[in-house]
Amino acid sequence: MASALLLAGLLLSDIGGAVITVEAEPARIDVGYSELAAGNPAAAIAHIKANNQLDSEDPAAHINLGAAYARLGQADEARAHYRAAMLSPARCDLELADGTWIDSRKAARLAERLLDRGETLALR
Repeated sequence: MASALLLAGLLLSDIGGAVITVEAEPARIDVGYSELAAGNPAAAIAHIKANNQLDSEDPAAHINLGAAYARLGQADEARAHYRAAMLSPARCDLELADGTWIDSRKAARLAERLLDRGETLALR
């Protein structure tokens, strides 16, 4: 997964923080972003786990699973998915809304830091 991807980041605190989004490439496999953006983390988890097109090591899927679990108050499960994204042999470059490019492993580390502050990062 060496191709560059655009990141659709969603930074939300549990009290409703800023929303940051960018369009993803059309060929990108859905990783539950719509469900997360709609505030339905349980549906995002179900959607991601049911998507048989996803590689089990897809970093974007792990980051979104982490975001969903974090929003459900399951910080340990969230952290496990963020770490799985960091350790995944699959990597991709992601572009943040401000135009900054970030490696998927760095995005996972950012997501873990946000978890410690009660915020989440979700990718499209």
